[in-house]
Amino acid sequence: MSLSNLFLRLAVVFVLIGVGLGYYMGATQNFAGSPVHAHINLLGWVSMFLYGLFYRAVPGAAAGRLPWIHLGVAVAGFLVFMPALAVELLGPRSLRGMAEVGLIVGPTLVVIGMILFAGIVFRHTGDRAVPA
Repeated sequence: MSLSNLFLRLAVVFVLIGVGLGYYMGATQNFAGSPVHAHINLLGWVSMFLYGLFYRAVPGAAAGRLPWIHLGVAVAGFLVFMPALAVELLGPRSLRGMAEVGLIVGPTLVVIGMILFAGIVFRHTGDRAVPA
């Protein structure tokens, strides 16, 4: 599967989770999970979908190992950060200490993923773009 398709498919899975959480919050009138819902939609849906569209629009940018490292770091960051945030906001106090590690590691990986993506974008766009 292409890198673009993988990002796009992950984005759709993540938006289904985010929309499902939003639907549940609305149905129960319990909005304590709103920050989790917002982060799932922003990092999971919007960011992953934009990554996929970029790699589709600039196919040469998907060549090599760095874009696949970007995928791994971005997805790992999301998958660590979202459960940790949910536990911190919604979980029992006994688990919140464990969430602290995820609230450091997850966002750090997300930021590293964004930095990798910025490097890939700047390398493959503009006047001095690496040819496809």
